Amino acid sequence: MSRCQQVGRPIVRSLQQGAASRACTASAIAIRQFSATSCSLDVEAATVSEPKAPSGPPAPRNPSDLDWKRRKLDPNVTTLRWAESRLMKAGTPPIGSRRRRAAIRTSNNIPFEQLPYQCFQEARKILNADREEKIAQIIAETAKIKRLEAADASTMKGGEELKQRRLASLRKHVEELKILADINDPLVKRRFEDGMGDMTKPIYRYLADRRWREMDRKITMQRISQFFIVPDVLPKLEPTADVKLFFRQQKVTPGEILDSRVTEVPPTLRVQVFDKGSRLLSVVVLDSDVPDPDRDAFGRRCHFLAANIPWDPSRTSLPLSRVPAAVPWLPPFSQKGAAYHRLGVYVLEHAEPLDDARLAELYGGEGGRDGFSLRSFRDRFGGPRPIGFTMFRSVWDEGTADVMARHGIPGADVEFRRPRVESLKPPRKARGWEAKRQKAKYKFLWKYTKRIA
Repeated sequence: MSRCQQVGRPIVRSLQQGAASRACTASAIAIRQFSATSCSLDVEAATVSEPKAPSGPPAPRNPSDLDWKRRKLDPNVTTLRWAESRLMKAGTPPIGSRRRRAAIRTSNNIPFEQLPYQCFQEARKILNADREEKIAQIIAETAKIKRLEAADASTMKGGEELKQRRLASLRKHVEELKILADINDPLVKRRFEDGMGDMTKPIYRYLADRRWREMDRKITMQRISQFFIVPDVLPKLEPTADVKLFFRQQKVTPGEILDSRVTEVPPTLRVQVFDKGSRLLSVVVLDSDVPDPDRDAFGRRCHFLAANIPWDPSRTSLPLSRVPAAVPWLPPFSQKGAAYHRLGVYVLEHAEPLDDARLAELYGGEGGRDGFSLRSFRDRFGGPRPIGFTMFRSVWDEGTADVMARHGIPGADVEFRRPRVESLKPPRKARGWEAKRQKAKYKFLWKYTKRIA
């Protein structure tokens, strides 16, 4: 604790105690019963009923209290930057914004839906009425879907095709009504901002998808264009799932250059899908910049491949170390003198399970990693659709040789250098004022000129 904090702590404590006493005296006026009558009648009713005053704010923290540090590390109320950083590293990030946590810490723990603000409560009545209207529409549309499903397609003008098209349109409209019913609910927004949303419900999936598309997806699309993932690896890539990368519990920014000692262990992915239902995922980690001196070109190498991972919107964490892999994790590496290597993490979705034995036979054997093509992988196994992408880069650093030695990877002694290309033009003769005065006759001028040889 700094000297300034030690000096200011008694002043802050006295101010907090004064605020607590004033809050207790003004509580009868601040919290009153709600009614549709005028303000003067409300005040009169509040003075007559004499409601019980709520307890004051929590007691100020005492540095000698044993639980003081524990309260500072509480993700619900902490506002200290070092505590937030420690909680993020521990995998339990702070809940909500810093303003919300400060309000909770200094409030009387009143339930959110019972906040003593008449305008807030009146607005909630309007929102509840709108929600009831949307629920009635959902019930009507659901009944219409059941009648259409029971109808005979042969009696319709368009047949079975028209019936399925109308059913799909009605189901889509019902999903939109479910979102509109809860989109303005303050309790729903609060749960979502606190990270407590149920991703099995369409409203939370919609809010998460909208937040992802505001910034994170734009960064991912920028990296795809900036590092020429399209068309070098795939002819087209439009991510529809949020994929985040973590090495040793540290989040990796897409395109970041990482130390080879950090990437020696398999990473953890955070995969969030936004459409309902279960599906199967495959994860491919591909190096797109493997130098090939014999062909004077670049090839590809598969560093990890796992298939048939069951997934749904309620799941997010995917540690690659715990996934049965057809091709186990190979630490990324780069030779000295070579440019950075682009290592992309591709998440693919498929409906039918893939043959793990065939995957291990094709890509897991001796030399099976080299020359891996994501396009041929998709064509060979029924066209899994890429839905998520992130990437990082690897360069030669001081720990690369040790990492390669520990995992038996050859090539640590290889150094790449750019070949020197001799010019085919004849030597250019010296010209200009300096070239004409390079003789000993003009030696006294050499210190003012740049000698041209």
